[in-house]
Amino acid sequence: MARRRIKTTKLDIIRYATTSFLERGYSASSTKQIAEDLNIGTGNLTYYFPTKEHMLAVLVDMLCDFQWKMMEREAGDGLSSIMAICLELTTMAAMCEMDEVAKDFYLSAYKSPMCLEIIRKNDTARAKEVFSKYCPDWTDEQFAEAELLVSGIEYATLMTAGDPVSLETRISGALNNILWIYRVPEEIRIAKIKHVMQMDYNTIAHRVLIGFKQFVDHTNEQALEDLHNIKNQGATPLSQFTQGGNEYESE
Repeated sequence: MARRRIKTTKLDIIRYATTSFLERGYSASSTKQIAEDLNIGTGNLTYYFPTKEHMLAVLVDMLCDFQWKMMEREAGDGLSSIMAICLELTTMAAMCEMDEVAKDFYLSAYKSPMCLEIIRKNDTARAKEVFSKYCPDWTDEQFAEAELLVSGIEYATLMTAGDPVSLETRISGALNNILWIYRVPEEIRIAKIKHVMQMDYNTIAHRVLIGFKQFVDHTNEQALEDLHNIKNQGATPLSQFTQGGNEYESE
């Protein structure tokens, strides 16, 4: 009897790429290795994703949405808050400090022109929501210009993991400069930074990675096909993966 051929979908590839990138490491992964592990030809994989960077771009787009919603919940300061902005960079830096594979994933995203465009587009949209009251006269071009500086600060904060300067000092300095760029008054900057540094950001960072893997596992085909509307396309509710507790501890 002929062996039944099992169709490998775009979603199957993305799910496996998530595991490979976040466990083996993005730099250590290859399209050839991913294709072999999925028992498909390299041509079948590159039909959907011409390069490894294309897979990374899909995951970055998904992570931007997932991570932001988780930060809004964890910050507990209302939607589109300054605290969520602060907590997002703080948890990213904590992940890079604790986990070399996570550091490789984030730095690879910031070094990829394709992924950096996605990051900047998402961050610019959020900045308009969060900081418009401090920059009421800013044009879209000015917000885009500010994001060029902010993304550079973020990258520098992440890439210096392991530096003699403490994590807390690097995060506080980065957040102060980012909030200053958006004209946030000094007293508010001090209060928000103090608050976020008192949070258990290491535990939150750990939950981001585990929760994101679960989120990708539960994402449906329609959500993947319409990434820019993923939060409205029937994917498993983010709250299932972003709430605190032991539901993430599957190992």
